Amino acid sequence: MSIGQIVRKKRESLRLTLDEVCHKAGFSKPYLSTIETDKVKNPPSDEILLKLEEILGFEPGLLVHIAHMERMPSDIRGKYESVEAENQKLRQFIKNLVSKKIDTTQISRALKTEDINLNISASDYSAGKLIPIINKPENPYPDEKKYLNFPSIAQDYVRCPDLHAPNAFAIRVIDDSMETKYEQNNIVIFSPEEKITKGSDCFIILAENPQPTFKRIFFESDNKIRLQPRNEKYPPQTIDKNNIVGMYRAVMKCEKINSE
Repeated sequence: MSIGQIVRKKRESLRLTLDEVCHKAGFSKPYLSTIETDKVKNPPSDEILLKLEEILGFEPGLLVHIAHMERMPSDIRGKYESVEAENQKLRQFIKNLVSKKIDTTQISRALKTEDINLNISASDYSAGKLIPIINKPENPYPDEKKYLNFPSIAQDYVRCPDLHAPNAFAIRVIDDSMETKYEQNNIVIFSPEEKITKGSDCFIILAENPQPTFKRIFFESDNKIRLQPRNEKYPPQTIDKNNIVGMYRAVMKCEKINSE
């Protein structure tokens, strides 16, 4: 969740209006609105975030810490989060040793054997892989051909602990043609390494159309491929297989769960 989403959710939970927060903080309503809608190019300054922490009752330093993480280059942030995940794993290991009242002389033996069940899974503390997202919310999929040239066209990143595909990328769904399985603004992750079969949901790059598309695919006779929307109000499209430059299978989906 971004800083803007966190601030907005907290403000709304306190039943405060934009005007009320801006009056207390001393900056304009349009600026706070751009923060909450993530339209600011960079995270707000520490001074502004400290004011919002105080007004909205956040834990001191929380928003500032998140902003510092967002300003960090993605490769450095990935390394930092991986180290932090390992530190959490080590701290949990020590807590388990203490709770089981194990003599310190037994630690070496415990690490080398399975005599003691420490209840620690590496996946519980894995920072996960950063997957580049190639379009902004509600923006068309980019018309570039080389989708694996990251991070040059990445607009954002999503972290996936259980994905081990080195060339994976993600899109934000821009329309309703793949409903009801994929809603608009869902984040869908694709892997070039994943095998494509009949009925696969794929991100498809066409030679004669600069605009890529996201559709379900079916292999027809005479070297044809049918691009089938999941939403029945949209018609299918049958194209020649040679017209396809790239085809990548969907492997994961991220969606926001609306509160009732």
